Amino acid sequence: MSSSKKLEVETDDQTPHKWCISLGEELFKRFFGQANPTVHKEFGEGSLFSPMLFGKFFDPSDAFPLWEFESDVLLSHLRSSVDWSQTDRAYILKAEIPGNGKNSIQVHIDNGKIVEISGQWKQQRESKANDWRCGHWWEYGFVRRLELPEDADWKNTEAYLYNETSLEIKIPKSHSHGPSQGNVEAL
Repeated sequence: MSSSKKLEVETDDQTPHKWCISLGEELFKRFFGQANPTVHKEFGEGSLFSPMLFGKFFDPSDAFPLWEFESDVLLSHLRSSVDWSQTDRAYILKAEIPGNGKNSIQVHIDNGKIVEISGQWKQQRESKANDWRCGHWWEYGFVRRLELPEDADWKNTEAYLYNETSLEIKIPKSHSHGPSQGNVEAL
């Protein structure tokens, strides 16, 4: 039997300096080269949170205009773990969450322009000064930041977690913008 849980979509930013340290390509290669199976599971091929998700290195803490591209084109080899689409009424993102269901998934809308999905997969060592997201965040958690389309009704975004492993985010389209102009077909 499938279990689902509605997640709270946060809209106020309590940590303005999060993701302040960029994850560069060389640093990621060194980090990923570790013989830690959990690291490979969290950031490996097919994960929404992998810096290599789009076929070349891309820091997941940088916002990406996902809905400007057709998912069949951009992620054709990852169709089982990440999918996005749009209907006349909403933008929909479905993705497998890395780990074994012990992540603390957060969905946050930043200034009505960015949807941010993050979670902590490893406890940070004792540090009273910093939130795990302010330092080398990739050692403790994961993030993917996506730009919202101009016609997104971000205030009514809904997020659901299914079986602690699958995330679905629905972002309604606002009625003040006309019909969608369609997607860009290729990169």
